Amino acid sequence: MSAAAQVAAGLFDCRDAFAKTIEALAEADSRIVTVVSDSVGSSKLTGFRKRWPERMVNVGIAEQTVVAVGAGLANGGKIPFVSAASCFLTGRALEQVKADIAYSNVNVKLIGQSSGIAYGELGPTHHSIEDFAWLRVLNNLTIIAPSDPWETEQAIRAAAEIDGPVFVRVSRMPVPELRRPEGARFVVGKAETLRAGGDIAIIANGTMVHRALGAADVLADEGISARVINMATISPLDREAIVSAAETGAIVTVEEHGVRGGLGGAIAEVVATERAVPMRILGFPGFLPTGSAEFLMEHFGLTPDGIAKAARELLTKVKR
Repeated sequence: MSAAAQVAAGLFDCRDAFAKTIEALAEADSRIVTVVSDSVGSSKLTGFRKRWPERMVNVGIAEQTVVAVGAGLANGGKIPFVSAASCFLTGRALEQVKADIAYSNVNVKLIGQSSGIAYGELGPTHHSIEDFAWLRVLNNLTIIAPSDPWETEQAIRAAAEIDGPVFVRVSRMPVPELRRPEGARFVVGKAETLRAGGDIAIIANGTMVHRALGAADVLADEGISARVINMATISPLDREAIVSAAETGAIVTVEEHGVRGGLGGAIAEVVATERAVPMRILGFPGFLPTGSAEFLMEHFGLTPDGIAKAARELLTKVKR
C-alpha cells in the first residue's frame, strides 16, 4: 500500500513521525546529530541529511561501529540518535549496546527501525522479535515502544530530554492514530489506560495496541468488559498499573515479539511477585516462517479476533 493510500485508509507509518520530530528537535538544538548504518532511506532521514549533511554520520553496513560512533559523539557533547534496523542494531551490535552505551551510561538514543516482523518476507534474519528480551536486562537503558504517530513523536521528544541511554522501537507497519482525551500526556515509565474494564485486562504496546482495542470491542459485544492498557515503556515498567490490572482477575499480554522475555515476561515477573493471577502471553513462539507481516499476524492469532479468543479462553479457565 502506497503512503497516500495508507493515509486515505487512516493508517500511518511511525517512521514519518520520527523523521518529522527529529528535524524539529535538531532545529532547536545544534547538539543533535544522527548516526546511520546505510539506513538513511529506511530511517526516513533523507530530509535531515539534506538540511544538515554535516550532522549525519553514515558508517555503512557496520552496526557495531554505528553504536560505537554514537557513544563517541555523546562523549564529545553531542546528542546522537543512532538509527538502524532493529534486528541488526540490537542483535549484531548487542555487545556495543551493553558496554559502550548502557554500562557506560552515555547519552545516546538508539532508534530500532522497522522492528518486529515489519520485514515479513525477508524471514527470521530480518525479524526483530527478540529485542525487548535482549535489552530489558540492561537496567539503565530506557526502552519505549510507541503505538502510533502521536506517541512516537512524544517518545522521541522524551528521549531527547533524558540524560542517558534510550532505545525507541519504531515500526514501519501502518497503524491508525489512537483516540485519546484532549490534553493526553506521554510520561516515560507510566502506562496509559485506553479503555476501562473490570472482567479482564489486556496489556499491549506498539503495533498491538490498536488490535487490543479491537479485541475489547469484540469482547464487549459478548458482555465481557476488558480493560486495555498501553504499556509503551518496557523499562522502567509501571508496576503499579500492572498490580491494578491484576485486580480484574486475569491478564492477557500482546506484543509483536517472542513470547519469552519480552513484555509478557516482564509483566509476569511483577504478577508472580506482587499479585498472582492467571495470564496468557500472546506473541510469536520462536523463529517464524517466511510470509508477509499480515500473514504472520493472522497465522499466530495477533488480530482482534485472535486476542479476543485468548481472553475468552483464559476467562473460561479462571471460572473453572
